[in-house]
Amino acid sequence: MRDLILAGPGAAEALENRIAGSPPHLALEDADLAPPVPNPPNIVCVGRNYPLHVIEEDASPPESPLLFSKHTSALCGPADTIQWSRSLTDQVDFEAELAVIIGEPTSDVAVGDALASVFGYMCANDVSARDIQFGDGQWWRGKSLRSFFPTGPVLVTSDEVADPQDLEVRCVVNGIQMQVGHTSEMLFSVAEIISHCSRAFTLFPGDILSTGTPSGVGIFREPPLFLGDGDVVEVEVSGLGCLRNVCRVTL
Repeated sequence: MRDLILAGPGAAEALENRIAGSPPHLALEDADLAPPVPNPPNIVCVGRNYPLHVIEEDASPPESPLLFSKHTSALCGPADTIQWSRSLTDQVDFEAELAVIIGEPTSDVAVGDALASVFGYMCANDVSARDIQFGDGQWWRGKSLRSFFPTGPVLVTSDEVADPQDLEVRCVVNGIQMQVGHTSEMLFSVAEIISHCSRAFTLFPGDILSTGTPSGVGIFREPPLFLGDGDVVEVEVSGLGCLRNVCRVTL
């Protein structure tokens, strides 16, 4: 996929034309899907980007996008399990998010031009070990455990998403809706996030930007609700499919 992104804006259309009308070799439901972007150069995330999530955390709204990163080894796909050791963490939480894939080198871009740098969009789950995240005093390690960034099931190219600020974001755990929000509620839009990042550092083709989660996460519920062995987590974003992962806890 990264090679396709690097090939430029016409490559995806050329590939689509090439395979148009060809019968599928494998039904989608029979495919073992990998992460849509399996080798991103960077994973950049945004915290506290939905007002109700800021309120449930009893935090102050950020004056600019609150950025943090996840290690690329956290990446996993829609067919993978979310795994962790109970000796490392027992406070694993879900965060449904819209993820953005950058399509071209992007530096110092204006907000009005920022969406032109987007290759596509997908569902993401910013899985978080809250005891590590808050215990460390910074978020990187608690959000970077292996398998703690499921993405997929598909990448939808930007030409098929009319407005990234007009999408519903949902999380369902074991059939029960835990989160529902709308990207129109974001404190900072996709374009504003891209522009803000690009003023400080260059975004590369294949970089993933995860744009923040709505309210309803487990840590701020009464009582707190954390994921356990066998739990099924589903993340849905309008028009981007459903990302479904099963949890596995080891000793």
